[in-house]
Amino acid sequence: MKKFSSEIELSGHLIDSLILTKVFDGIMDHGGAFEVLDIQVGKKKKDESYAKLLVTGKTKKNLDTILNYVYRQGATSKTQKHVMLKTTTKNMVMPDNFYSTTNNPTQIYLNNKWIDVNNMMMDKCIVVKGKHALCIPIRQVKKGDKIVVGENGVKVIPPERPREGMNVFEFMGSGSSSERPTQHIAKKVAEDIRRTKKNGGKIVLVGGPAIVHTGAAESVSYLIRRGYIDAVLAGNALAVHDIEYATLGTSLGMNVRDGTLAMRGHRNHMEAINAVFKAGSIKKMVKSKKLTRGIMYECVKKKVPFVLAGSLRDDGPLPDVIVDVALAQKKYKEILKGASMVIMVATMLHSIATGNMLPANVKVIVVDINQPTVTKLMDRGTWQALGIVSDAGAFLPMVAKAL
Repeated sequence: MKKFSSEIELSGHLIDSLILTKVFDGIMDHGGAFEVLDIQVGKKKKDESYAKLLVTGKTKKNLDTILNYVYRQGATSKTQKHVMLKTTTKNMVMPDNFYSTTNNPTQIYLNNKWIDVNNMMMDKCIVVKGKHALCIPIRQVKKGDKIVVGENGVKVIPPERPREGMNVFEFMGSGSSSERPTQHIAKKVAEDIRRTKKNGGKIVLVGGPAIVHTGAAESVSYLIRRGYIDAVLAGNALAVHDIEYATLGTSLGMNVRDGTLAMRGHRNHMEAINAVFKAGSIKKMVKSKKLTRGIMYECVKKKVPFVLAGSLRDDGPLPDVIVDVALAQKKYKEILKGASMVIMVATMLHSIATGNMLPANVKVIVVDINQPTVTKLMDRGTWQALGIVSDAGAFLPMVAKAL
């Protein structure tokens, strides 16, 4: 029986980051076999480990499937091949067999050396321009671009367990549960926010209207006012209900303070939208003192940039809302550049959209009462997310109080 084998190498913190375990499991799950030819385990905390394996598949196709899997876990071929490039023939059309990216740091083997791919995001492609490689979405692909195809000559640098000591992400591990001590987690999150800001990091909030419905608007306003939030990404609804609450005391016609239905409350959100149109914009509404509190007010006062992305279900939408989805996505990406931490609260749509735009070294905190929202974000590849299944109205005031 003909054997289809290939030697691979792995280096890094293979043991404590469970990379070697994933590689072993993946080879067996795909019906292959492996032989450990060499292994050197780092003796100290910061020492890297090294392993050389002989991987065997049942057929050439089976071996290729296994190799594609292990390369994405950080393995490289023992006999390294140059990255393959194909020239595009049309704008916004990638070549067949294009390499689809992860959000982990990635390198390509070009002109006999490994070079970094800049601007890493998941589900994109890699374009090579001269000596540089860049991760780009399909809309930015131009005719004549050289795009990476296949898996050869591509190296993914997998996530490693942090080595700086205990923080909220190590304390929790990746995962989500509603059965964890919420108060303790809130304190840990507050510590991490404080540490991030102390180190000069950029924190972005991605928010849904439930922030207002659940009574957490004051906590978010406080975080912005105290300089903990550097940018806000949301849809029409968060801004509408925030302004409705700030001007009329209701959210979707319900009195936020006591949960009772306001008289003629059904029209309140439309009244809020109309008030913004009357002023001309959210900024002008603040300037004319028609809006004197709330999340949007604090953003304007503190000069914290915000992007409001439109959707089909929007009422209005507000004059500040970007209704061109491709443009809104571009503006989101501009805001997210250089972010150290992203806090996503009560919005499946905007959280998953944002998660897709982030490299793996950005810390993500997802707070949602709905377990599937948290799980879905992680399942889509935002492995670095810390999921907190909790009511925003209960959790955010705890974080604000701890800060």
